[in-house]
Amino acid sequence: MKLSRILYLSCFFLICASSFSQSAKQRELEKKREKLRQEIAQMKKLRETNKKKERSLLDEVETLKSQISTRQNLIKVTNQQTNLLSREIDANLKKMGKQREEIELLKKEYAKMVVKSYKSKSKQSRIMFLLSSNDFSQAYKRLQYMKQYNEYRKEKVEQIENQTIALQELNKDLVRQKEDKEVLIGENKEAEKNLEKEREEQEVLMASIRKEAGVYTKKIKQKEKQANAIDRAIEKLIRDAIAKANKKVGKKVTKKGSATTFALTAEAKKLADNFTANKGKLPWPVGTGRITKKFGRQPHPTLPNIQINSSGVEIETQPGEKARAVFDGEVIAIQKLKGASRLVQIRHGNYITTYYNLENITIKEGDAVKTKQQIGQVRTNPATGRAIMKFLIYQNAKRLNPQTWVYKM
Repeated sequence: MKLSRILYLSCFFLICASSFSQSAKQRELEKKREKLRQEIAQMKKLRETNKKKERSLLDEVETLKSQISTRQNLIKVTNQQTNLLSREIDANLKKMGKQREEIELLKKEYAKMVVKSYKSKSKQSRIMFLLSSNDFSQAYKRLQYMKQYNEYRKEKVEQIENQTIALQELNKDLVRQKEDKEVLIGENKEAEKNLEKEREEQEVLMASIRKEAGVYTKKIKQKEKQANAIDRAIEKLIRDAIAKANKKVGKKVTKKGSATTFALTAEAKKLADNFTANKGKLPWPVGTGRITKKFGRQPHPTLPNIQINSSGVEIETQPGEKARAVFDGEVIAIQKLKGASRLVQIRHGNYITTYYNLENITIKEGDAVKTKQQIGQVRTNPATGRAIMKFLIYQNAKRLNPQTWVYKM
């Protein structure tokens, strides 16, 4: 009897644990969905405001492209929620079927017990059952059996009541889940309509750009020229940092700005080795974000017939997002570069990570920083409402692809 109760309670807690796990996943997905909806609303508001301003059509296309990407993510997350609800509904239907079977079985068992009890319910028959014992020990055992039998009957009644209550609760959950699923399906249909409108709007803008492809090609090349100038400034900062570090450890420096390799102390070498060992495992330099420009040569996102080059990766994140160090190291430079807002460089042995387009910087040159320590805030472009940070990794003076170093970038 005790074993029966333990088994029943174990099954009950397993069902509760499963439901809690699924509910936790639903809450996580709902949190993501709400965040994406807020981002879309913010981008939509900014686009409406910016329509009144004179701004580049290329910027408008990129902003709309970002909004489309965010809406696609929203649809994807909503689909995940809908699928999870479908699985929960199926699981609950199976549980309900199983519980109905268990209730029927319990009722049949209880009915048999009632009949048996009715046949032997007379006080005289119970007394005779005890008096017919061969000795006191047998009489005592029979008395205990009668008590246990009565307790078992009560337990069966309790089990039937508990199973019935659990079944009613599952029914309530099932009704709620079906309602939630219908709401999600309706919201996704609306999101898909909006996505179609945005794609049509994007096509209209792209048609305008294609009409004046020569003008926009010139603008893209001008931006590329500015980006190259920033890259040269960053690489000069790195060469100067190498020369300064080498002079500090006593290595002869031939000419300022010509050094390309760090002379490593034992401590710096250990740090560099640790950095190397974490290739592919480094955290993202922002808490949340997505890649808008990859490393290396690639087609322009708006005019794919034009090739552009990127010395690092560009990450779009939410406005107000904090930038953070991807590994332990020392801050070696905080600079204001033309066209790039402010820049932070952190040394990790013979590696340097660069984070630019920052504001509200919270560290200073010479500071030791830890992995994931906040170093500043990604600047939001007031014209587009987009917060984009460029992130670079160098080994000595050699550019590396951040996507091979950062986890799932």
